[in-house]
Amino acid sequence: MSPRVTSRSSRTTALRTRAAVLAAGLGASVALGAGVAAAADTTAASTTAGAVHAQAEAQAKAAQTATAKKTEAKQAAAKKAASWVDPVKKYTLSAKFNQAGGMWSHKHSGQDFAVPTGTDVLAAHGGTVVKAGGNGAGDGPAYGNAIVIKHGNGTYSQYAHLSRIDVKIGQVVKTGQHIALSGSTGNSSGPHLHFEIRTTPNYGSAVDPVAFLRAQGVSV
Repeated sequence: MSPRVTSRSSRTTALRTRAAVLAAGLGASVALGAGVAAAADTTAASTTAGAVHAQAEAQAKAAQTATAKKTEAKQAAAKKAASWVDPVKKYTLSAKFNQAGGMWSHKHSGQDFAVPTGTDVLAAHGGTVVKAGGNGAGDGPAYGNAIVIKHGNGTYSQYAHLSRIDVKIGQVVKTGQHIALSGSTGNSSGPHLHFEIRTTPNYGSAVDPVAFLRAQGVSV
């Protein structure tokens, strides 16, 4: 073989080798680029999924908190309403607290619940009977037969014009318990229950009973 042929063959081989190396390098670069792109896509997807998951958890937690607060509010309202009740059922409100008129020497000291004689009278709240009997249980003949109950929060409730008294002094009663029958004894123009909320067991310390009951969650 001549030197020229040998030289040409060597050049051809070198070119082929260089081309193979370049192709291999290009392939590696493409593969590397694809790997980097894939890794970037995976990282982005993972970050997005994490953000969505975190947002979903935050929304779920907020919803649970809101539900818990609503439940607590309902329970508190129910408990508050159950702690006090109307002293009679199926009534009509008549003479109001602090109302002026010829029926009273001063302004009206309570709220009248117009009901038929013999209607069940209930303890508006649990407590201890501290007054019970005729002559307004010591508050005067205008009240007729009356009862006064002392409650744990320093509040007293009074029930007057009763036709019958079914509790005794010192007796502990529960909220809503039957204590008497309504009537028209004492200074009364017709059958009804005279109801007071007091700050002491005695006449002269009354506050608006309707406002008080409504503040306790009772629909009067």
